[in-house]
Amino acid sequence: MNKEIYTRIIGTGSYLTPQIIKNSHFLNHEFYELSKKKIDKPNEEIIQKFKEITNIEERRYVAEDQVTSDIAALAITDACESAGISQDSLDFIIVGHNFGDVYEGNVRIDILPGIANKVKMKLKLKNPSCICHDVISGCPSWTQSMIIADAYIKSGFMKRGVVVGADVLSRISDPHDRDSMIYADGAGATIVEAIESDEPIGILSHSSRSDSVQYASLLTLGESNKPDFDGNELFIKMVGHKLYIYAINTVPGVVKDSIEKAGLELSDIKKIFIHQANEKMDEAILGNIFKLYGEKNIPEGIMPMSINKLGNSSAATVPTLLDLVLKGKMEGHEVNEGDYTVLVSVGAGMNINSIIYKW
Repeated sequence: MNKEIYTRIIGTGSYLTPQIIKNSHFLNHEFYELSKKKIDKPNEEIIQKFKEITNIEERRYVAEDQVTSDIAALAITDACESAGISQDSLDFIIVGHNFGDVYEGNVRIDILPGIANKVKMKLKLKNPSCICHDVISGCPSWTQSMIIADAYIKSGFMKRGVVVGADVLSRISDPHDRDSMIYADGAGATIVEAIESDEPIGILSHSSRSDSVQYASLLTLGESNKPDFDGNELFIKMVGHKLYIYAINTVPGVVKDSIEKAGLELSDIKKIFIHQANEKMDEAILGNIFKLYGEKNIPEGIMPMSINKLGNSSAATVPTLLDLVLKGKMEGHEVNEGDYTVLVSVGAGMNINSIIYKW
């Protein structure tokens, strides 16, 4: 059998930002609806309902002097150490994110130069052949970046690179919107490398879709929910229920398509690493994946979840979750040689990516 080039992950890293923000942090907030009507419920009740739906108890925020490019660089450093490689050996740096560097006290977005370029500068990587590439694709920015990295490698254009998912959502969320309790900060990185193999290994297949005509308005930037808010800043705005319905009905088909492209059955899949958006939503997506195959019994532990302690850090959730599992930091979860896994995300666009990976 002729050997082919595949993209494999040789190391992972993440950066768990230092501030732990518990749900009690929001007890003194004033929450308003999108209609700008004040929510006439005690914050204790609002927070309890939020916990029941999302299962988020706490999340991480960056330190005052940190921005997205800082934590992305730290995740890369961790990943290179895990892979046992020099940072100077990287042919490319791809950073998937949404808002660039957002500084404390200023919600203005800074993506000039690009975050990947800033990361290269902060890592002091002088090799001009190491190219920098930003990908802005909503919460699936990391999965989209992995698909791009796979194209780089399979073309023979590049041999080794790093793919990062990083976001600081705490500074771009409206303090008067209860959805702000979902958002978190974080960074996760994967070192990918070309391997020649006569058997399929690494990234086997991927499937994507973008539904923008009907659904682009489900996640946008907009003014504060508070009617007399002082300032004209724009914050993340989410039409939560419609997004939930879209995700649970659409993501399962994309996952199934990626599994079929890899020539596999659902029973072959050992783990599903899904974007940590909302635990109930992710469970509904998982249930609907199994329904597509006519399966009622879902294997225990097939879908590890980190949202309870880390919240939703957008592009960072899947690579961070992957890093934690691979390093044995999530009790009851492991990935072994030969395992088939799904890497899947859904978010602003609306965009969906699903990748099948063999370890």
